[in-house]
Amino acid sequence: MPVQLAKAHAKAHATHLTAGLKKRSPYGVTLAEAVRENLADMARELGESVRDVRGYEYALINEHALFPYRYADRPRALDRARLPSNASPTRQRLFRAHGPQSPEGLFELDDDLTTEEYLELHEAFEELGASTKLVCVFFTADVESGIHVIHWGEAHLEPDRTFTWPHSEQLPVAPVPLE
Repeated sequence: MPVQLAKAHAKAHATHLTAGLKKRSPYGVTLAEAVRENLADMARELGESVRDVRGYEYALINEHALFPYRYADRPRALDRARLPSNASPTRQRLFRAHGPQSPEGLFELDDDLTTEEYLELHEAFEELGASTKLVCVFFTADVESGIHVIHWGEAHLEPDRTFTWPHSEQLPVAPVPLE
């Protein structure tokens, strides 16, 4: 995992330099796509599956979909990770349907209280399969320093777009490969 993120940073850094822009958007966009592609390629090399969910490939290893996410562009504690307010319904649904359930809810919603929108957010993606669990690969990175920190584990998306981590582990950061 750390090697795939380091390789993705190298690609994103090169793209940023080639673009010659002061803004960091070429880096962030390229990094996000390169990480997904690298994880998908890794899964294929391991003889595992890759599934397309709404135009994005996700590596599936032992019925666990890998969800990479850069939660900050500077070193920041994992408990500060937050999904942006403009996060797509697809991302929200990945967490609600394939992530761990809330450790403790205020109350269960009866069928007559749930809306169609609520049910759709909790419906598993057919492409992934109902039994597939989400494994989050959260990291911080920036164009100058590269990958700062990597965490992976199970994350429950809270209503305020923060995360509760029933289980997480910090991974070592790999050196950036030379080109």
